[in-house]
Amino acid sequence: MNKNYSLEDLSSIASELISSVENKTLLFYGQMGVGKTTLIKEICKQLGVLDNISSPTFSLVNEYQTSKTAKVFHFDFYRIEDETEALDMGIEEYFDYNAWCLVEWPENIENLLPLDAVEIHLTILNDQQRNIQIK
Repeated sequence: MNKNYSLEDLSSIASELISSVENKTLLFYGQMGVGKTTLIKEICKQLGVLDNISSPTFSLVNEYQTSKTAKVFHFDFYRIEDETEALDMGIEEYFDYNAWCLVEWPENIENLLPLDAVEIHLTILNDQQRNIQIK
C-alpha cells in the first residue's frame, strides 16, 4: 500500500491495514508529529480495545485488552538509549506472544525486531495530508 490520506481517511486506512497484513507486528516509522500514535489509536479501536489508548513514552509498553479478550501491545522506543533496555523488559517474549505488537520508533531497537515484521512508513505532505507506505 502506498497512498496519501487525511485525518478523515484514518478509519479506512486502519481497516485496510488490519485486513491486509500477514504479521501482527507493525513497525511505525516517521518523524515526530506525523501521526503514528493517532493511527495506532484507530487500529486499537478497530481491534476492539476497550482501554484508554495513549503512547507509552515513559513506560515503553502499554498492554491493552480487546473486547474478545485478546491482547494488544503498544511500544514506544523514542526515549530508549540502548537495546539492552528492550531486552531487559522482555521484548522477545512480547514478539513471540502472537498478539498485535504496535511499535513506535522501531529504529531504536533495530537489531531486536522480527525479520517478518511489517514496516509502516508515514510522512507529512502538508498540514492536512500524510503518506503511508507499507513494506
